[in-house]
Amino acid sequence: MYQRISAVLFPIAAVALVAVGIWGYQEHQEKNSILIKAENQYQRAFHELSHYMNLLQEELGKTMAVGGTAKAYQQRHLIQIWRMTSQAQNQISQLPLALLPFHKTQEFLDKMANFTYRASIRDLDKNPLSPEELKTLMTLYERSKELAKEIQQIQTASLSDNLRWMDVEMALASEQSPMDNAIIDGFKTVDNKMTEYSEVNWGPSVQSLYEKRELRPLTGPVADEGEIRRKALRFLGLAEDAGLKLEIVENGKGTEYESFSVTLDTPQGPVSLDYSKQGGELLWYMNPREVTVRRLSIEEARDKAERFLRNNGYGEMFPINYDQYNNIGSLTFAASANGIVYYPKKLTVNVALDNGEIIGLQAHDYVYGSPPRTEAKPKLSREEAVRFLHPSFTVKNSGLAYIENDLEEEVLCYEFTGKINGSDYRIFINAENGSEEKVETIKPAEAAFGQERS
Repeated sequence: MYQRISAVLFPIAAVALVAVGIWGYQEHQEKNSILIKAENQYQRAFHELSHYMNLLQEELGKTMAVGGTAKAYQQRHLIQIWRMTSQAQNQISQLPLALLPFHKTQEFLDKMANFTYRASIRDLDKNPLSPEELKTLMTLYERSKELAKEIQQIQTASLSDNLRWMDVEMALASEQSPMDNAIIDGFKTVDNKMTEYSEVNWGPSVQSLYEKRELRPLTGPVADEGEIRRKALRFLGLAEDAGLKLEIVENGKGTEYESFSVTLDTPQGPVSLDYSKQGGELLWYMNPREVTVRRLSIEEARDKAERFLRNNGYGEMFPINYDQYNNIGSLTFAASANGIVYYPKKLTVNVALDNGEIIGLQAHDYVYGSPPRTEAKPKLSREEAVRFLHPSFTVKNSGLAYIENDLEEEVLCYEFTGKINGSDYRIFINAENGSEEKVETIKPAEAAFGQERS
């Protein structure tokens, strides 16, 4: 009997053993395939990094070689420097360097990209590179040359010693001190050298990107919890004796961001609001109820949102954008005064498309945005500004607007909406010099959402 059982089980065990062996071999092969693929991706990214650093150095040299009168060539090389810097940053992001002290080098490349981009997009004929900016370019050339040389040395060492990036990743991921590795040591050397260099004079336009942006001081008395409670209940249309649980938490005490967060439990679910402490301004409101059907049109949602803004004392507002998700209409409005729309001073209202209830408000930019300017006067007339548009652009609507351009400056523009090549666009022409500040594509839903300005 036992012999018969053994005779049956042995072949089964043998087959199982072979199956496990095959499975283990396949797992091993798949793991090796993944490791080889990852190693190849790391190697490609590193060699591309070295390539772009060499090109970056060359472009900086060409920019310095171009005469100050050749503005078009100078601008072309600045654009190329920005592009090469962005490409180098992209390759760095694909390498396992997150645990390495490589932040100074990445910060240097980030600031270089911003410096060259901001210099390249301005009119160099009217606003040429200053002596300080030319000196900065020379400094960038010297440092990029040193940086390219160091990366080439790492590349040479890794190739001659047949080093693997997977070893770098495992060494950095280890909780123990990383083992000696020419790649790790090389990148540490690069960042140490960047730390030793004196700070580059990037100019105010770039330096401001890395400084904390100051909020516009709010006016009005400082609110206390009692006032915030009354404001929240009034906003929600509830009486003091409604018997609902309301919790208030103070945030950012001692800073310019002081605010109150209000949470109210209602039969339909929790509702949240944020108020500034200075002036008691509503910054944020959310009623995250589910909206299962859509019954309202875009125009009806806009009417609901406009009525809500009027009833809550927001003054003159102009609709600038519409989006829709999960049967909720998200409508953005900007402050308007004397026929001028102020895009930086904006807020967003969320409308439930089943019954038109306002279930969300984001008003931080509106509360802290600069007030409308009473002295805003364009140098160009509308007819003069139209001449800067493409001849085939058919203007449907126009008006004056303040926007924030790529240099993060608020500029007065003529806003033209219209059609070209079968698509709708919004084009902003600087009302002082006629330069094209921004072009935006208008989605079909947004085109139906807008209102006439002229």
